[in-house]
Amino acid sequence: MKNRRKNNNWLWGLLAVVVVIAGGAIYFANRSNTKTSNTTLTVGVMTRNADEKKRWSVIQDNLKSEGVTLKFKEFTDYNQPNKALQQGEIDVNAFQHKYFLTNWNKENKGDLVSVAETYLSPIHLFSGLDSAGKAKYSKVSQLPDGATIAIPNDATNGSRALYLLQSAGLIKLNVSGDTLATTANISENDKNLKITEVDASQTARNLTSVDAAVINNSYATEAGVDYKTSLFTEPKDDNSDQWINIIAAQKDWKKSDKADAIKKLIAAYHKDNVKKVVEETNGGVDQPVW
Repeated sequence: MKNRRKNNNWLWGLLAVVVVIAGGAIYFANRSNTKTSNTTLTVGVMTRNADEKKRWSVIQDNLKSEGVTLKFKEFTDYNQPNKALQQGEIDVNAFQHKYFLTNWNKENKGDLVSVAETYLSPIHLFSGLDSAGKAKYSKVSQLPDGATIAIPNDATNGSRALYLLQSAGLIKLNVSGDTLATTANISENDKNLKITEVDASQTARNLTSVDAAVINNSYATEAGVDYKTSLFTEPKDDNSDQWINIIAAQKDWKKSDKADAIKKLIAAYHKDNVKKVVEETNGGVDQPVW
């Protein structure tokens, strides 16, 4: 009996040692897997200002528990981020709106795709200014018959401005959606508005010589235009859909080894804390659209 007990005790002791060793192996294996599961995503962006850095900082914080680290590659030429993405030098980029991507694909025989919407930077119809620098009008309905309105003279911004005037109820166009509009597409103009086309960079400077002007945000901010003088803000609708900013990736991104990380990036971007920081930065100009 004593020998049996000794043998049993020896067996139980051996079993305990085996369990401990196995448990340790599993623990270290799990730790090893945790370390190797971390994924780095290279994001192509234009040179980031302080507001952009705040936004991406929050997004990176959201990804900490997801095992995804963001690495940024900054560009100064707007054509380079898509070229880098097409060639696989970066995993995604976030700098453009839908129209820009569509046009780039056409001109460069590319097949990049939008994987997520981010925000809209709506353009505004600003009131003209009097000699004292004060807004002539406080609402669209005050614009008089025969009012002169300045809009950008390039094809894309000019089209966007015309759609804005249509949304404001000032004109009607005989085209819609992603079709580029020109002044020739104005089918109704009840107030006989005079549409003056000028270089986009000059629209803000024309505020003292026109009744109103459609100005891109970059030029409005640069010229110090007071957003309180805005008569109408571009709404999110079918006509403005093409101007929504996006995250872009390669066509077959779902089959890549970064697919899971890209999905986590989208989820991290589309959180309420990111929405809040988008609304609070860039002077409150940008509007989250997810």
